[in-house]
Amino acid sequence: MGIEFKKVSSFQRGTLFELLKDAYSFDCRYEQSCLAEWRDFDNFFFDNPPIADKYGFITTLHDEAIGFVFWDPRNLPEVAEIGHNCIASAHKGKGYSKMQLQEAVNRILQNEVRKIIVTTNDDLVPARRMYESIGFSLSHRRQNNHIAGLDGEHLDYVYFV
Repeated sequence: MGIEFKKVSSFQRGTLFELLKDAYSFDCRYEQSCLAEWRDFDNFFFDNPPIADKYGFITTLHDEAIGFVFWDPRNLPEVAEIGHNCIASAHKGKGYSKMQLQEAVNRILQNEVRKIIVTTNDDLVPARRMYESIGFSLSHRRQNNHIAGLDGEHLDYVYFV
């Protein structure tokens, strides 16, 4: 199939930023609200390759970066929180995101974590379905106060071990 999960340090600065821009290009409000955050995210992980390579990876298809996932280990072993989990637009709907998420869950579980949490927006129905298909359950709904112009809620999902 050509899918591989590679170390972030194997890629150039800007890769995560460009993947985020592409993954959310379906609605310009995400970019308008998150652009600076995405740059900071990219800079942090390329400034800290040992952290990037231990707590995330880039998914490739025939050596092309098509997505990535990262998780926050600061509250292990109680909880790991998945942060960004994205797939480039051209590769959505093909099962790659589910493979990527399952790989992340498998890696996180190696740390004897009690639960894994992830948050998504209620309008991202494919993401919600994917989390549920892996074994995450909806645990909490809260108002979206982060992304300007997007009504709706943030949905918190949990995966209990």
